[in-house]
Amino acid sequence: MQEKKATEEFNKSSHTLVIEGRNAVIEAFRSGRTIDKLFVLDGCQDGPVRTIVREARKHDVIISFVDKERLSHMSETGRHQGVIAFAAAYEYSTVDDMLKLAEERGEDPFLILLDNIEDPHNLGAIIRTANIAGAHGVIIPKRRAAGLTATVAKTSAGALNYTPVAKVTNLSKTMEELKGKGLWFVCADMDGECMYDLNLTGPIGLVVGSEGEGVGRLVKEKCDFVAGIPMSGQITSLNASVAAGVMAYEIVRQRIGKK
Repeated sequence: MQEKKATEEFNKSSHTLVIEGRNAVIEAFRSGRTIDKLFVLDGCQDGPVRTIVREARKHDVIISFVDKERLSHMSETGRHQGVIAFAAAYEYSTVDDMLKLAEERGEDPFLILLDNIEDPHNLGAIIRTANIAGAHGVIIPKRRAAGLTATVAKTSAGALNYTPVAKVTNLSKTMEELKGKGLWFVCADMDGECMYDLNLTGPIGLVVGSEGEGVGRLVKEKCDFVAGIPMSGQITSLNASVAAGVMAYEIVRQRIGKK
């Protein structure tokens, strides 16, 4: 039986490119398109599906095996053929791209790393702040993180076109590798030492967690300092994007003062 025509549709609810159909998904992997998640009909084990799953694992893509009802609910066309891939609306950069950008500017690297930021509006706002503050890039983990969707791009107010964003498998491991290249890390935490009392100059990575969960334990343990933002009101926490902005501009202030 001739395979149904593969389709690509723009998912208006999640603002993510949805790729449906076996041929379309296979070609997406082969073309180098960044796939954030793959959904496969549970129990489907024929040749094309095995090829798709193999490609997904090769690229360390998150795979979810789901029932027919859920797959049909996600489908935009009704022609998913047992596989649906969610692709990034924008291409990711690499951490090396960010370090190269800092070198080209003759500046110490300034990176912003995000842990547990799943709200695309927060991600977009942080990318916007990163651009304006002169950061060389934003790093996000593959799991428990918003991807580069159209919503992120819109909220970034165009900054996504200029600020590199990299997606890494293991945030802690990436931090270790960057430490070997001279970076040190500070994370924002309400119980940390007052940020005004810390030296935030030099090659630095600013780590920001979600409003509810904060920075994860393993990532926090990799940080050299924990910085607290002074708070005088009755509310004891800041929105993640606001906290990132406050911390980023303390880094900017100290960099300007050092010149």
